[in-house]
Amino acid sequence: METTTSATVEILNNSLANSLSYPEYREKVSSLIEQHKSTGNDPDNEALLEYSKLNDRRMKRLDKTIKIDASISEKIRNVASPIKWVVLTESWCGDAAQSLPVINKLAELNENIDFRVVLRDENDDLMNQFLTNGGKSIPKLIAFDAKKNEIINSWGPRPTKATQMVNDYKKAHGKLTPEFKQDLQIWYNKDKGANIAEDLSKLV
Repeated sequence: METTTSATVEILNNSLANSLSYPEYREKVSSLIEQHKSTGNDPDNEALLEYSKLNDRRMKRLDKTIKIDASISEKIRNVASPIKWVVLTESWCGDAAQSLPVINKLAELNENIDFRVVLRDENDDLMNQFLTNGGKSIPKLIAFDAKKNEIINSWGPRPTKATQMVNDYKKAHGKLTPEFKQDLQIWYNKDKGANIAEDLSKLV
């Protein structure tokens, strides 16, 4: 459980006022790519643009192919109280591109789950409330009980199995290499969103 403070809830509600639905976020990213831009504080960065293009293609594929396990689907459908899943992200983030389509598929199973997207670099105050080991790692999902106006929990930036892989590699090698990041994307592709869905089912 997260410790909810009135200040954090106020910051979250301020960010929600400028949040996007998942379709709106997908449309925004595609529109920016057409303008040769990414989201974030450095929209003209060529490397970030290329990552955004790759992620846009990845998300289009995952939107069509993600399947949710029946037992997890049942648990999500049984959520009876209104809840918001607020996700901090940016278009260039590879982990986010793997996670957001799964989050959306889960949210679509129950009208009580309202999935909202906020851009990290436009919501620094909110990001600073949910740091990972002191860093602004994304994606970061905040589970918010809209009825009680309380933060329930948070998740991210990676599913539990990927987090363990990252921690083990850092322990052995000191930092993540491009080769490891490529291997991590291969793991995501093989897992097909199962670990993400399992993690998120534990937040409800």
